[in-house]
Amino acid sequence: MSNQMIKSYVEQSDKYLEAAGYTEHGLRHAEFTAQMSGEIITCLGSPLRDAELAAIAGFLHDIGNFMGRESHGVAGALLVQPILLSLGMSPIEVACVMGAIANHEEEKLTPADSISAAVVIADKADVHRSRVRSTKFIDFDVHDRVNHAATDSKLSVNPEEKTIILSLSIDTEISPVMEYFEIFLSRMVICQKAANVLGCKFQLIINNTRLV
Repeated sequence: MSNQMIKSYVEQSDKYLEAAGYTEHGLRHAEFTAQMSGEIITCLGSPLRDAELAAIAGFLHDIGNFMGRESHGVAGALLVQPILLSLGMSPIEVACVMGAIANHEEEKLTPADSISAAVVIADKADVHRSRVRSTKFIDFDVHDRVNHAATDSKLSVNPEEKTIILSLSIDTEISPVMEYFEIFLSRMVICQKAANVLGCKFQLIINNTRLV
């Protein structure tokens, strides 16, 4: 999205999270989440406009972080409302995007529709070493270590088998697979819940071994 206010919110949110010690949550993560949210909806045969709304929500889902990490989903949803209305989006579509943004946080997550569910899965699937800001702390920070160990990640949808698959390659010399589950188990449970909303099963494959 090219709106300058939105871009500023994304950039300021990433700066806040960098200062707080979080992995990258800037334009790269926003674009990844947007692309994958839209692809999930498209692959499952939903209308093009639903895919567009999922991509919009995916791009915007983290913009509330500059106002504080806690409840950043709700903050982001409130921030985008006037912007989306000013761009000519209908009230029902604005409400849909707001709902997806507000409901992507693990502790408060309730994916009520396919758009919200797609954003949840796309967001949680972004596990990759490109999100690590500096490798000098990977010996101390398990989140940085696990992300740095993820040398390859791929999210795919099989519409015939109704499965959504996250495939990861983890360098176990950097981080054992068990550390992935230490910090991401709750996220995988959430992905299963979101996949159910989409009428699918969620599968996790690490180093060519299916674990979920």
